[in-house]
Amino acid sequence: MAKLILSMDGLVLKEIQLRKERMSIGRKAHNDIQIDNMAISGEHAAVVTILNDSFLEDLNSTNGTLVNGQSVRKHFLKDGDVIELGKYKMKYLAEPVSPAEEAEAERSAPFRFESISAVASGGAATPVTASQTGAETVNLPAAAIRLLTGSNAGHQLPLTKTLTSLGRQGQVAVIARRPQGYFLSHAEGTVSPLLNGQPIDTPGRRLENHDLIEIAGVKMEFVLKT
Repeated sequence: MAKLILSMDGLVLKEIQLRKERMSIGRKAHNDIQIDNMAISGEHAAVVTILNDSFLEDLNSTNGTLVNGQSVRKHFLKDGDVIELGKYKMKYLAEPVSPAEEAEAERSAPFRFESISAVASGGAATPVTASQTGAETVNLPAAAIRLLTGSNAGHQLPLTKTLTSLGRQGQVAVIARRPQGYFLSHAEGTVSPLLNGQPIDTPGRRLENHDLIEIAGVKMEFVLKT
């Protein structure tokens, strides 16, 4: 299990196991990781962990979030990354997983995380922006998301990287490339994305050609390139 080592001025304060899929960080008491310091926003950042992967998201904090000295909004965490929030630091340590554990995880929720966003506003999709990082998954047929509604209806977003997130702040879905195929997951928000008209009720749903997805009021189609 991955963990964070919280420290300040070189003094280790706490070791935090990433036991939950989403762990919030902030000054307010309701956060999973509370840091009671005025330099920390009430809801400062969050770490989302799926299987063996975690990514960090800054929640529009006042003073920002750094990883390895660089300001970030979203960041795919790698072993040894150092998150900085004011005077506090959190070192991310990824725990190695045995082949048996990996196989079991694949069966229960087969997908990974990275970062790319396609933002929707007012029920109509705005131009898609993308920032894709990480190793690509091989031996998969090419696929894309085709927007069906909004001002960009007909636009296609190729699914070329490990993870693609779709939506807007407060309602985000994730499509992940795995050796077994493409999988859709609910990543953020209280309202689940719809797959063929039904809310996603499992950690990851495998997508089939021409499946219909609705997220943040925008309808789209999953298309395999054959």
